[in-house]
Amino acid sequence: MKLKDIRLLHNLSVPQLSILSNVPRRTIQDIEKRGDCMVSTAIKLASALNVSLDELCAVNEVKTD
Repeated sequence: MKLKDIRLLHNLSVPQLSILSNVPRRTIQDIEKRGDCMVSTAIKLASALNVSLDELCAVNEVKTD
């Protein structure tokens, strides 16, 4: 999940995103650490960040050469 990357791209703090999304701060912090969440929470966060669920839930790919 790219929540932290997208949040920082939008120059939002966790408290600011919490207010915009109506998702508790602690939940956002936990999601950023774990990398997963309930679909209903992801929908709220994606809406607040104005991104698609696909974009929010994309897995960070590690490239190997």
